[in-house]
Amino acid sequence: MNYCCRRLWNLNQKVLQHSIIRNSSSVTGNISSYCLNSVKNHDYENFLALLLLDNSLRQKAFAIRAFNVEVARINSVVSEVKIGEMRLKFWEETLVKIFSDKPVPIPEHPIAQEIFSVTRKSGLSKMYFHRLVKSRRRMGSLSFLTIKELEDYADQTNSSVYYLFLEAAGIKNIHADHAVSHLGKAQGICNIIRSLPHQGRNAILPIPQEILIKHGVSQERILRDQIKDKGVEDCVFDVATIAHQHLAKARSLRDQLPRECLPLLLPAIGIDRYLERLRRADFHPSAGSVQKRDTLLPLLFYWNKLRSRF
Repeated sequence: MNYCCRRLWNLNQKVLQHSIIRNSSSVTGNISSYCLNSVKNHDYENFLALLLLDNSLRQKAFAIRAFNVEVARINSVVSEVKIGEMRLKFWEETLVKIFSDKPVPIPEHPIAQEIFSVTRKSGLSKMYFHRLVKSRRRMGSLSFLTIKELEDYADQTNSSVYYLFLEAAGIKNIHADHAVSHLGKAQGICNIIRSLPHQGRNAILPIPQEILIKHGVSQERILRDQIKDKGVEDCVFDVATIAHQHLAKARSLRDQLPRECLPLLLPAIGIDRYLERLRRADFHPSAGSVQKRDTLLPLLFYWNKLRSRF
């Protein structure tokens, strides 16, 4: 058994190394490298999935992901709300310049320069970039009254990225639109669950109030992070169930999707495996088995791409 595990681990590492080498040969220049490293350092699972995209799409996808990483991290890297608002304002103004019909100077920020470049090549929509910035204006701790508010937030912060991917790939298909909408919601909701162990003691937790009320659980109980707290487990279970439903809906559309769309949806595998680890840990997000990095993902991404699955 140990021998088989070692063989699988070695194969896993070879696949990842091959992907990185293949990627580095096609993504050139400091700007593209900046985007690649930004995603690698702050969004590792999506980084792995992007490595397996075709050459013509990979650089555009890394630019889009890097933009999302940049605006998503603002809330965690600034100490004051006003500073965060100023940074978001910078990106709003930068988008105006990028999508201007007139020749205006683009800020000398690597991601801004790269977005300007890929937008000119692919005709990406300003609307989705604007949604990514606008959705982050909820500075401070996130709070939701209803499940619908949570889903809308996940759609704005994650589905928008996938809509841009479709545009970058030149895919216009209503089933693809539906699939990426559900996948984005699933991923966004999983990100909310992943954030729970890292909330501060005075944080307003992002679990919808209607779920907390349903199970009679206070935010303080969740912050205590006690093992075998049935009420807390039930709350996390409800949120995870919503994510799983969206994931299942995205996957149910697979046979109706253009073949070239399927590699864009590979992150579904990481979402599915995270939800399974969470289930096995009785929906305790801070459990070690849930928090650890999934070392098999590179191999599974590669294998499922070959099988045209996600």
